[in-house]
Amino acid sequence: MERSQTENLNMENSKMGFQIKNLNMSFNGVTLFRDFNLDIEEGTITCILGPSGCGKSTLLNIIGGIILPDSGTLIGFENKVFSYIFQEPRLLPWKTVRENIEFVLGGDLSPVQRRIEADRLIRKVKLDGFASYYPSQLSGGMRQRVSIARAFACHSDIILMDEPLNGLDFSLKESMMQWFSQIWKEDRRTVIFVTHNIDETQLTLARVVNLG
Repeated sequence: MERSQTENLNMENSKMGFQIKNLNMSFNGVTLFRDFNLDIEEGTITCILGPSGCGKSTLLNIIGGIILPDSGTLIGFENKVFSYIFQEPRLLPWKTVRENIEFVLGGDLSPVQRRIEADRLIRKVKLDGFASYYPSQLSGGMRQRVSIARAFACHSDIILMDEPLNGLDFSLKESMMQWFSQIWKEDRRTVIFVTHNIDETQLTLARVVNLG
C-alpha cells in the first residue's frame, strides 16, 4: 500500500528531529546569532560549547520559548515540554529530597506510585538514605544530583542543561555525568547541554557544537 503524502511528510519530520533555521538575535547592540542553523536529532545529547557571553544560555531560552529571537524559525519544538537543570539546583528548600522529586511527577500517579518512582530516581543518583533530607542538609554536589533526578521525573520531551557542572571539581563532574548518563541511557530523552568548559564535553557521548 502506498503511503499518503501526509504520512511521508510525518516520517520525514520524525527523522529530522528538531531544527533551528536562520536564527538572528542581538542583545544590547551585540550580535549573538546571525543566520545560525542547527539540526538536533531526537533522543540524543547535543552539547553547545562556547565562551561566556557568546549566547549559549540565550539559545537555550529561545529553544525553551522563554525569549523570542529577532528572527528565525524553530521546527519541531512546538508543544514540547521542557525540564531544566541549572547551574544552581533551585530546589524547594521546604521540601525533602523525595518531595522535590515527587513535586514534578505527573498527577496521574497515585501517592504510592509517586513514592516508588521518586525512590527509583534517588537510587539512580546514589542518594539512598537521603530521601528525607532537606536541601540545606546536603552538599552542593548532592543537591545537583537531586536536580538531575527531578529533571527526569518531569514528563518532559527535552531536557535543557545550563552550565550544570560549573564550579564542581573534575572528579565530581565526572561522577555527576556518570549518574546522568546512566538515567539517560534508560530514558533517551533529547538533551541540549551548554558549557564553556571543553573538558565537560568529554564526559558524555554528546555531539558538540562549537559557538566559538
